[in-house]
Amino acid sequence: MSITPSATPVAFVQVVDRARALAFYQDIPGLTLKSSDGFGDFLQFGAGAEIRMTALPGWKPGTHPVVGWNVPDIVAAVQALKAKGVVMTIYEGMGQDALGIWTAPDGAAKVAFFPDSEGNMLSLAQAGQDLVRNGPPA
Repeated sequence: MSITPSATPVAFVQVVDRARALAFYQDIPGLTLKSSDGFGDFLQFGAGAEIRMTALPGWKPGTHPVVGWNVPDIVAAVQALKAKGVVMTIYEGMGQDALGIWTAPDGAAKVAFFPDSEGNMLSLAQAGQDLVRNGPPA
């Protein structure tokens, strides 16, 4: 039996300040709160996926993205985040443009990074049409 057809994918995000993080995820990327319990919150994360946000006292974020969105227009998505006060993360030597968008050498993908209210790194990606249509190279 495969769990994939009937299961809902869940990404886990740890935070220190639950109220602040919940406000961020609802206000900035616009996620909808599905449910809460004494340990955390479930937020609707795109088509058929959820984020389980859990508060952990003293927790420290890592340096790599924990959650990301594949978007059809990364420039518009970055501009929308910037309009809400989000500062994109620029990595020295990565070659990102003025908006903070990195383009793969073959031009097939674009990625941008930004932190949530707790320091978790989040990402936006725009996959090239050839990749979306044909899948990854063999």
